[in-house]
Formats: sequence, C-alpha cells, structure tokens
Amino acid sequence: MAEPLKLLCAPGSPYTRKMVALLRYRRIAYAIQWGSHRDPPAHLPTPRVKLLPTVYFADGDGGHEAVVDSTPIIRRLETDYPGRSAIPSDPVLAFLNYLIEDFADEWLTKQMFHYRWAHEADAKNAGPLLIFWTKPTINDADAQAMADEFSRGQIERLHVVGSNATTAQTIEESYMRLLECLDGLIQAQGYALGTRPSSADFAIFGQLAQLAIIEPTSAKLANEAAPRVRAWLDRVEDLSGIEPEESDWLDRDKIAHVLTPLLAEIGRVYVPFLLANAEAARSGDVHFDTEIDGRRWTQPVFGYQAKCLRWIREEFAALSAEDQRLTRMMLETAECAELLNE
Repeated sequence: MAEPLKLLCAPGSPYTRKMVALLRYRRIAYAIQWGSHRDPPAHLPTPRVKLLPTVYFADGDGGHEAVVDSTPIIRRLETDYPGRSAIPSDPVLAFLNYLIEDFADEWLTKQMFHYRWAHEADAKNAGPLLIFWTKPTINDADAQAMADEFSRGQIERLHVVGSNATTAQTIEESYMRLLECLDGLIQAQGYALGTRPSSADFAIFGQLAQLAIIEPTSAKLANEAAPRVRAWLDRVEDLSGIEPEESDWLDRDKIAHVLTPLLAEIGRVYVPFLLANAEAARSGDVHFDTEIDGRRWTQPVFGYQAKCLRWIREEFAALSAEDQRLTRMMLETAECAELLNE
C-alpha cells in the first residue's frame, strides 16, 4: 500500500473534523497523530503557520512538506487522488461550493468560537476536553490548571473573531437560521449541492461537529430546533460507503431554487462582514464598525478574511462570461452579489 497521508489533528478543531470526514468519504488512506500545534511531531517539519490540521505531504525525496489551510489542501487532494470528487464538475456549482465552504470556514467558526467561550457553562465544558484530547494521561490537578489557563486565553480572544456583547445576538440568530436552512436542504436532497457531498458539506460539518455536538448551549438548540441536522452530522462523519454518480449534483436549472435560502443567509451576514473587513484592511485600520442584519458589528480587522474575499473574486473571475452572468444572477436573487463588486 502507498504511504498513508500523515496528519496532526485535534478533535476540538472544526477543520480537523472537516478534513478527516472528507478523507473518509474519498477513501484516501490517512494516519492521524492526535496532538497540538504547540507540540508538533519532532520527526516531521513545522509549517510556516502552525494550525490544525497540519497535513504532511510526501515530497518525493523521502521527506515531507507541512501544509495547513483546509480549502487549498482539498483542491490539492483532488489532483493527487482522482475519483470520488468533492468538487462539482459544473463551474457555476463549483463556484457556489467554494463560496459556501468559505462561509462555513470563516463565518460559522465565529459561531463556534462564540458558543464555546462566551457562555460560562460551555467554557467550563470545553476547557478540560481540550486538554484531555491532547494529553489523556495527565493527572486531574494539572489538567484543571492547564484548562483554566487555556480557557482564560481563549475567552480573552473572543473579540478577535468578532464575539462580544454588541455582536452576540447577530451571531446567535444567524446560527438558528443556518440550522433551518440546512434542515430544508437535507430534507430535500441530502446535502447542500445535491444527493452527494461536496467540500461545502464537509466544511459545514466541521463547524457543526463542535456547535451541535460538543458545546452544551448550541448543541441543545440544535437538538430542539433541528434534530434532522443533528442526525445528519453522525452520518457525514463517515460517508465512505456512498457510491457517487455525476448525476447526483444539482442541475443548473434547480440551483437558484434550492440554494437561495442559504445564499441569502450568506448575503445577510457574511457579505457585509467581508466587505467592511476588507475596506478597513485596505485603509490600514486595525478595527472596524459596520452594520450586519440591522445591528452594529464591531471587531478587529482580520487580515486572512480580507484575503478570503479576494480569493472568492478570483474564483468568480475564472468563470466564463456566460457562467459569470448566470452566477451573478443567482447571487443577485439572494442579495449576495455585492460580494463580486471590486
């Protein structure tokens, strides 16, 4: 057998859950080392930016290349491991998949971080778990001391991702609408973009594997409001038995009807965030205020998410003129098209 793909992962990382579920679906052999980017494997290289999961690609010379950032990794895997693709073949659907995946990675993670650390009961639940996930043999006293220290640091960083007293209601109401959107999509066709999973599904799964399962407050909300979504998460964790067909993707003439509610949520919250954040970054500001969903939003500028907007626009620019026209029309229907305007 070929060498399994090596990963450094932690169960509390939504991007770990995203990547592992995708590897299972695509039947790509992998070998996980559970741990923390603060204590990486000594025998493997260190990535330039320490994030989880870290994927170690064989470099052809007996060594490895350490890579982070799940979205480009998934595209690299499409090239390296053909078959059972998680990217739609239709360029318009592939662009919408990219947009939804980015929304899950960058907006839903605000919800995940908020629910994990903004509520006292959730923070008390998360702290010990995060320690025991990486150090299962640690004694209780040391574990609690580490959990307390780590939790304090994370709570102090809430404002960095945009979670604060001003933005809390916007974040929490968006979470509830997301559950409603997903419930409709799952009932209608099983996944976001058809009757087979896409990378967007795995991105959504990664965040909800924390929100709807681990964090007590948001998990209770999911159980009560969207039991179908909660059950879906258990299935998406391992979709290796699915035998996908090309016809399982959404037809073009059905995309707008099926995806408009989810795209409308992206337009309602994520698009105004991306635009305000990018404008502040261009101006050299370190903090910005804007309005999202009729309320004030305030947070520090997030440089990476300014890049996300640029990458979305680059994906759109790569489409043919006709595919751009059709995509823009769909996004205008969902009040999401401002995303594309330079």
